[in-house]
Amino acid sequence: MAKGKSKKKQKGGFSWQMTLLFFIGVATFYFTRNVDVTLYAVIGTAFAMIVAAVWKKVRVQPPATHTMTHHIDDMTGVEFEEFLVRLFKKQGYRATMTKTSGDFGADLVVKGNGETIVVQAKRYKSSVGVKAVQEIIAAIRMYDADSAWVVTNSYFTKQAQTLAKHNDVRLIDRDELLSIIQQTR
Repeated sequence: MAKGKSKKKQKGGFSWQMTLLFFIGVATFYFTRNVDVTLYAVIGTAFAMIVAAVWKKVRVQPPATHTMTHHIDDMTGVEFEEFLVRLFKKQGYRATMTKTSGDFGADLVVKGNGETIVVQAKRYKSSVGVKAVQEIIAAIRMYDADSAWVVTNSYFTKQAQTLAKHNDVRLIDRDELLSIIQQTR
């Protein structure tokens, strides 16, 4: 049924465009009585219609980042962690997931450039609070890490930002994550 609709829609789209070109040709010839002017009018209109159709298609397509955010937002927490492992590996890091329970506050351990980074991954629908920062601060010593990051598909509360700033924890919010994804492609 859907296939029939799309074919009907395409046929209808082609039909009105041809009808419009026909009427422009007839009207132009009627008023000018010149075949060359009529051809230029029809060709110019057809060109304008093609440009408009291409413009509409380009403008309507969502940007890649928009599509990516929907994809990330639909992930489970574990899928988000697996996604981050792949992302960090593409950046040249060695990244591994910790066990799901008893992880001492770190979801990932990322190594590269002579440093160890513990990462708390939060795939949330709302803002990430101070608890995530507290957990990753505790994980620094447990994993003998050099630094700590909290990565989310969302944003951070003011309290989380304040605690992170005072403890040198890097917060990677939705905007920065999308930027990293774009740079890594």
